[in-house]
Amino acid sequence: MTISSHTTASNDAIYSVLDNNLSRIAGIQGAVLLSNDGIRLSAYLLDQPQAERMAAAASGIASTMKAISREIDGGGVIRQLVEMDDRYLCIVGCGEGSTLIVVTSRKARLGELGGEAVRTAQALGEWLGTPDRGQVPSS
Repeated sequence: MTISSHTTASNDAIYSVLDNNLSRIAGIQGAVLLSNDGIRLSAYLLDQPQAERMAAAASGIASTMKAISREIDGGGVIRQLVEMDDRYLCIVGCGEGSTLIVVTSRKARLGELGGEAVRTAQALGEWLGTPDRGQVPSS
């Protein structure tokens, strides 16, 4: 019972960070927070099946960009922006273990989209990287 209430609290906190930051972006259509192995951790304004498909597909894109960056000694990948006929897609790393995907209509301003996506990812990365109070660091 403790685990499920912690999971609900975690999901609520993640959704709150997503909502507080991403709702400011003009044309926001949704976002997915995923683990590095493509598992949906949380979704914003997207139904679960769509969010899960996006998470699985985007994990490949994120992994490819990280591999390219390693190959050219580019350091960490900050963000990737994909321009489509009708949408923008912004992919941002959230710390070591997760990635944020943000989808907007073409009404979004690219600077605003990129900036808010990075700020949101940083907030999530800090929050996700904080150990639970009950955890004892291993020595």
